[in-house]
Amino acid sequence: MRLLIVEDEKRLALSLAKGLTAEGYAVDVVHDGVDGLHRASEGTYDLVILDIMLPGMNGYRVCSTLRAAGHDVPILMLTAKDGEYDEAEGLDTGADDYLTKPFSYVVLVARVKALLRRRGNGGPSPIHTLGDLKVDTAARRVFRGGDGGDGDEVTLTAKEFAVFEQLVLRAGEVVSKGDILEHVWDFAYEGDPNIVEVYISALRRKLGAPLITTVRGAGYRLETPR
Repeated sequence: MRLLIVEDEKRLALSLAKGLTAEGYAVDVVHDGVDGLHRASEGTYDLVILDIMLPGMNGYRVCSTLRAAGHDVPILMLTAKDGEYDEAEGLDTGADDYLTKPFSYVVLVARVKALLRRRGNGGPSPIHTLGDLKVDTAARRVFRGGDGGDGDEVTLTAKEFAVFEQLVLRAGEVVSKGDILEHVWDFAYEGDPNIVEVYISALRRKLGAPLITTVRGAGYRLETPR
């Protein structure tokens, strides 16, 4: 899943990004409201962590503008406890939850997971069936045989699952290496793009080589067994 952090305190923003990346999320970071609004409007995000006191455009305006444009991405608002801004006003603009600084990182992760679960419950089924594989994108688990948790679990690392999820969500389509890098790592990744091949190889070992086809010069396709 892909998260956007809009926070002008750069140390805090980068600390949150590092922690959430370790949790298995792809995280993008911007430091002002105008960039945050643009990124949230144009990108495909599963959740936005939005500070209220931002340069360019405050978080209230970013949130209300997104909602007015029809964007229903979950928004977790952050603010310092100084009396100038309050929870009611934040929620009135369309935020889904609210966290006051200073906050516990553990609490923030719990709020993020709760919002993502809540959104998943209102959307398409998180269970994807591929032959004898069951992929639960909400629990981030893969089972072979049986129904859901009744089968044998195939253990994947957070990054392996994130790469596999991109293929599962577009099963039968060609997914480029660039798309995988953008969604699983982030827009600022400057490492070796061949890292994707390493994870594809690991998935083939664990799930079966025929499941993932390389389309030369284009990307990878998850085959859909009949």
